[in-house]
Amino acid sequence: MLYLALFIGIVSIVVANKLTQAFKLSSIWVLIGQICASLVIIIVGNLEVSDINLGNHFELGYLTIPFTLLLLVGFTNVMNIEKVQNPSILLLPFVSLVCFSIAAFFIGHSFVLITGICSSLTLMFILLYGYFTGKVFVGRTLTTSIGFIIAVLSIALIKTSIVTIYIPIFTLALPFTLCYFIQDKFTSVHSITVSTLTAILFGVLMYIVPFHIMWYLVVGLTLILVITQFSRKYRFI
Repeated sequence: MLYLALFIGIVSIVVANKLTQAFKLSSIWVLIGQICASLVIIIVGNLEVSDINLGNHFELGYLTIPFTLLLLVGFTNVMNIEKVQNPSILLLPFVSLVCFSIAAFFIGHSFVLITGICSSLTLMFILLYGYFTGKVFVGRTLTTSIGFIIAVLSIALIKTSIVTIYIPIFTLALPFTLCYFIQDKFTSVHSITVSTLTAILFGVLMYIVPFHIMWYLVVGLTLILVITQFSRKYRFI
């Protein structure tokens, strides 16, 4: 059912984006589409974060659905951009999806592994097509769809270990923020290259740094990302 829920969710996001663009509606309708897609994942896919294990076990209780909804919508909007002509920006979610696939392989999570591999191959095809033809334009419909897939994979792995929240934050959100931070100082290609190398570095660290140290990185750098959201220039939510 989770595969079906993911498909319905992606369709909901695409339809909401297309209708908003076609009729020039308020962006609130895009957010409503994302919330509906997230509720499909929670209700139909039966995917939610009901507890958090940080040494001590915390049951979320009535906060389960709001917390899961917040994570899904938040991660969906990590790459919420209007339109860019350089498809190389898709290298960032590509690295993130590869990290998800590797983590799922070691954990033994078949849904994340299969979805991660299929999504990675799709992005690779788009990147190669854009490289050879130069006709690929990356817009909100594509980026929010990719973000939604990453959000669902995140929730699926967080149910296994809360530390896996490291993957979407430090292989996508942080490098993407870095890309916006340095794009005024470097060319688009250079900023994307630096951001991609940063994502790869954090992806490698995930398999080297002990989990208890990793958690301090999660908390510390998440605070930095939250602070950056007070600046309109670097905001991704």
